[in-house]
Amino acid sequence: MDKNYTVAITGASGSIYGIRFVEELLKTGCHVNLVISETGKDVLLHETGIDLHGTEEETSKKVLKYFKKKASITFFDNSNLFASVSSGSYKSDGMIIAPCSMGALGRIASGHSQKLIERTADVMLKEKRRLILVPRETPLNQIHLENMLKLSKMNADIVPAMPAFYQKPKTMDDLVNFVVGKVLDLLRIEHNLFERWKS
Repeated sequence: MDKNYTVAITGASGSIYGIRFVEELLKTGCHVNLVISETGKDVLLHETGIDLHGTEEETSKKVLKYFKKKASITFFDNSNLFASVSSGSYKSDGMIIAPCSMGALGRIASGHSQKLIERTADVMLKEKRRLILVPRETPLNQIHLENMLKLSKMNADIVPAMPAFYQKPKTMDDLVNFVVGKVLDLLRIEHNLFERWKS
């Protein structure tokens, strides 16, 4: 599959979602451009033990080591506004932000793009490409909801990290896989991450 996606991990809880998305996209032969905010790196280390701190070059080496050296993956530092993904001329099939913090979501909704994650999301919107946001915050206040509605009206997909239980999950992986699978469904990417409902 000759597809090219950007996956961003922000500072909300649920960094495992972003890691699992990358793993699944790589399995299907997609190229992945990975961007992680500084707080996203902190949360990733706290929640999973994966340490991706360092310069862009240092983190790139860590990413390749973690996802295997032959993986088709490119890491960009969130401060690198010269990255290829920051331009509308760069060919991309879409972007997934998982998890998406309410801060990142608010900046995207307002067009405030001083960092690469927000800038790349802005490019997705202006170029009419797929943008999928996976918020995990709960409960949601009116500002959160209004920002989500605003982005939904711009054709962004809002996929809250809300696993179902009809497939009778037995492990944490089952819960994570359900959310990841729902996003893959939106991208029309085949998977077997959860058992589909049968009447």
